[in-house]
This record gives sequence, C-alpha cells and structure tokens, in this order.
Amino acid sequence: MRVRPLASPARLVLALALLAGALATMPAAAGAATVLDGRALSGPDRPLPCVPVVVYRATPGAKRPAAVGRTTTARDGTFRVRLRGTAVRGSVTYVVAGRGAARLAAVLSPARTPDRVVVNELTTVAAGYALAQFTGVGGVAGKAPGLANAATMAANLADARTGRASRVLTSAPNGRQTETERTVHSLANLVTGCVRSARRCTTLLRLAAPPRGRPPRTAFEAVAAIARNPWQHVGALFAQARSAPRVYRPSLTSREQPDAWTVALRFAGDGKTMSGPGNFAIDAQGNLWVLNNYVYSPDRTQSVCGSDLLLKFTPDGRYAPGSPYSGGGVSGAGYGITFDPDGDLWLGNYGFATPGCTTEPAHDSVSKFSPSGRALSPPAGFTQGGISWPQGTVSDRQGNIWIANCGNDTVTRFPGGDPRAAQSIGDLGIHQPFDVAVDGKGQAYVTGVGSSTVAALGANGKPRAGSPITGGGLNHPMGVAVDSTGHLWVANSGLLELPCPDAQPSFATRGGSLTLLGQDGRPARPTAFTGGGLTIPWGITVDGDDNVWIANFGRQRLSQFCGTRPAACPPGKRTGSPISPASGYGFDGLVRNTGVAIDPSGNVWLANNWKTIPLQANPGGYQIVAYVGAASPLRTPLIGPPQRP
Repeated sequence: MRVRPLASPARLVLALALLAGALATMPAAAGAATVLDGRALSGPDRPLPCVPVVVYRATPGAKRPAAVGRTTTARDGTFRVRLRGTAVRGSVTYVVAGRGAARLAAVLSPARTPDRVVVNELTTVAAGYALAQFTGVGGVAGKAPGLANAATMAANLADARTGRASRVLTSAPNGRQTETERTVHSLANLVTGCVRSARRCTTLLRLAAPPRGRPPRTAFEAVAAIARNPWQHVGALFAQARSAPRVYRPSLTSREQPDAWTVALRFAGDGKTMSGPGNFAIDAQGNLWVLNNYVYSPDRTQSVCGSDLLLKFTPDGRYAPGSPYSGGGVSGAGYGITFDPDGDLWLGNYGFATPGCTTEPAHDSVSKFSPSGRALSPPAGFTQGGISWPQGTVSDRQGNIWIANCGNDTVTRFPGGDPRAAQSIGDLGIHQPFDVAVDGKGQAYVTGVGSSTVAALGANGKPRAGSPITGGGLNHPMGVAVDSTGHLWVANSGLLELPCPDAQPSFATRGGSLTLLGQDGRPARPTAFTGGGLTIPWGITVDGDDNVWIANFGRQRLSQFCGTRPAACPPGKRTGSPISPASGYGFDGLVRNTGVAIDPSGNVWLANNWKTIPLQANPGGYQIVAYVGAASPLRTPLIGPPQRP
C-alpha cells in the first residue's frame, strides 16, 4: 500500500525553510548569545536537505549537554539557529545534523564566538577523535580543562568553519610527510558510507560497538568509539572505508591497512628551536612543558651542543606565547622534569652534547621555574646534594624533589624543595640511576639501568628493607611509573646503558619488556610481560583507567598494556596483557621516542627524541607527537599516583 504524501516535496522543503527563517528572526530569549549560520553536507559539496540540526552545549561538570538551539536545514543544506543562554568558561558547543544513525557533528572552537559552521563527515571525524574520551550515548560531557582543550585539538584535524581539512593536518610536519591525512580521510569516507546507505550505517555501528558499554547510535558516537578502541575490527573497518564513496582524498590505498585506527599529529613549535625533546610535564591547564636536549640545526652533519632552552606548548600543540624560556642554569636537560605542589617546575640538567661540540655544556644541576616561565634558580642552577649527570627528576606530594644521578650512582633529595637541606643518598645497590617514581606514601623507586635493579627508598630517603629489588625480569630498566593502586610498572629496555656519561649508544631494534612491582615493592611475577609492540621501551606512564602506555626507542610505535584494573581493559585481557597489537600503535611520523605523557583530554604525547638513524653529530628529533583521544584522561600536573580529572 502506498501512502499519499500530505504535500509535495518541493512545498515541504519550502515550508521548512520558511519556518527555519521565521524561527531565526524571532526575538532572542533572555541571555541569548549569538546566531549560528551553517550548512550540512555529505562530502565537500553534497547538501543534506531537510534534516534536523541540534546545537548542544557541554558545560564542565554537567552529566549531560544542554540543547541550546534547534532548526532544520533548507534544500541546499543551509541553516540558521539562534543559540540560547551564555557559554561559561570551559564549555564546549557542538552541532549535530542528520537523521537516525546518519548524524554528523562539528565542534566549535571555544576560543572565539562561533558564527559559522559546516557539518560533514570530516568534521565528524575531527570531533569524534578529539572528544573521544568525553563522548558517549548521552552526548558530550566532561570536566575542565580537558573538555575545552579537546575541542581545540579538533581544529587541528578539520576547520569547522569551512568543513575542510585543517592546515595542521595538511601541512608539514604532517601533510604528505606522514600517513595521518590519508587516515583521517579514510575515516571520513567510512562515515560517508553511513550517510549514504542505511545498510552501511548498521555495519558501522556494529563494528564500532565497544566490547563493554552501550553501543553507539550515531555516526558521531561510532567515530568516538573507534578512537577509544583503535585495535578493534581494524580489517573490517578498513574494508568498509575502501568500499565507501571516496569523496575525501588522499586516502589510504589498498596496501595501507593500518595496524590500528589511531590518529597521530606532529608539532614542531617554531620549527627552529626544538631538537631532541626528551620528556614532558603537563600543567594544570593542560599546557605541555618540554625538555630540549640539543641546540637546533637542520644540518644533520653539524655537531650540536646542549640546549639552554625550556619549551612550552599549548594543549592543542601550538607554541605558547613566551616560549622558549631560558635562564636558571638550563643546560642540555635530558629526561627529568616535574611540577611540585606549588606549581613550580623542576628539571635536571644533564648537559647533553654531541662529539664535536667545542664547549662542553654545564651539567650536574637542576633548574627551577615559576608557572609563568620565570627562572627561580641561580644562573648555574642548584648543585647541592652531589648532583651528577641527573636524569629522572620527580616531586612527591609533600614537595620533596628526588633526582636520579646517572653519573655517581646516587639519589639527591631536596626536602620540601629546599636545596639548602639537600641529601645525597648512596649505597643503593644500583648502577646508573635513571628514573624515579613516588607512590602515595611518599616512597621512591629508582631504576638502575646498568645494574638491572630498582632501589626502594622510604619517604625520608633511607633505603627500605629488601632494596635493591631484583628479579621479575628486570633488564636494563629505564622508566618507572606508579598506578592509583600503589603498584609500579618498570620499562625494561633489555639492552641499553644509554644515556649515562660512560655508556655507548645502541641502535638495536629489538628487546624490551615490562616488570610489575606489587604494593610491597616485590615483583608480582617471576617473569616480565612482553608483546604489544615493545621495542626498547623507555618512558612509561599510567592513564586514568590504570592502563599502561609506553614510549619505544625503536621501530616507531606506541604500546598499551592492561593495568591492574582488568575491568577497564578489553574482555579477555588480564593485568600485563598487551592491548595494542603485536606491531604496537605504529605511526610513520615517529622516530626514537623517550618521554610519554597523558593530558586531561586523553591525548597521549610522545617525544620524538632521536632520529631513526641518528648521526652522532646531530641526532635529535624535531617534533612532539599527539595520539589524539587515545587514553583515559589524567588530572595534571601528575604528582605521585595518577588521578582522573
């Protein structure tokens, strides 16, 4: 039986357009903020006529977003909607357009009053990945500052004002230099298939459904679910993307199936300062403070000395105003960087330099900076307490500063952050101390790269019973991190004695494991965990779900492991099981990575520290890298065990 239409399609479209125009000209409610003009499209130029448009505002701390405007698109996909209310600081406004499962989204920049938007598949991918950790079946919700910071990251993937790929995505050090632009376009094509075929929409929602939790109902929610579970149904999603209309180009070729659906972006600051970024500290607003090993030179054969600069990036990867900073004794800072409870920043000055550097940089000191980047340490830094080639530099929640001295097998402790009261702690049973982690009781754990042991120190700095720790597969350990339950994870490089002053560089591409230490400091099992792409693991951190993330010094990949709360892991995974595939989360824009950190938006940051094949005259890499929306967010700064925002 055929149902007779109540009106012709042309008249219905005209009526809806007139109604939308009438609504747009109605007097604004008290407190109305602005009028938003937009267009809903599939692909670069195919209008989506007569579809509902809802504008939402997610306010920090609210459990659900509020609808602040509704309308319907005209025949050419255009719409105009008046937004009710006034956005509060840290809120995020986003637009959803479409019917049923084929609903697309675009997130507006929190930095300026929105007045124009295009909603299409590309903006949907940008919003889904950037807001992945805040997007569920109920919409977008989260806390400050991560929620608003995530919205700014979306602008690095797509320009919501034009619906086109952003300049960050299409330009160096991204663009044709990496696979990310093609990956994002393939994801957008995947969503295009959903918009143009109900059958493909059903398939997309099924493949994107998380192993735990409620399945997505819209294309926007499906993209966010893929970002949170990039290891899932990779091949089937790739087949869907390849068979969908390829309206976004360039996209991945038939030979470029990814190992996981991660999206990574590189950031180079001003392009003439950063060389050998070593590690990060993230402040309360989500800004990244980055150690810089070397003086920048684009000539790979030119010998370089240690950098005297401290770098700062905004949460979306831009060079922060005022960056870089200098003074306070900064000199070739390596891996040690930390915020203390007062918000001041400490870094260890290793004095990196390459063979051929004519003036050996100063070292054997730590520097201190205010939250605004003002040097608080003297011109030569703080040198008390026997500091010698310092690496790991960590604050505990009482403000004590712990420094691993790679050069003389000691640990320096500044009680309450006071160098005048410095302690030099020796006879630790470790050789070449590298990194430090402090648990919730203020106890410190220090890795010994050269001895394959870990020292355990009480809150007062005295070695604990059973220290040094051996066994558990400890093998040239580098980074160490504590989780929220008091367990510790140790990254075993498997072969490195680098970087300490008497060690030789190694360019090996194999080796590596993880050791889990229990709350008592003893190994939780006799052997270490492997897999997940571990290849000379270096830096290590724990996210808000207690899952473990590892930077690998070899083979251009990031690793993820199930932590001590298996309920937060994929079904079938146990503590120590790899979540990332055997190849890791690969990215052709990585080099040799050292530091890893997670911000309040759930982005995982890696330090592109050394070139893949580093000439010793100038080995430093030139970027930091963000895996967008991949991890459970953290409250920052990270001091002691991790906490959710």
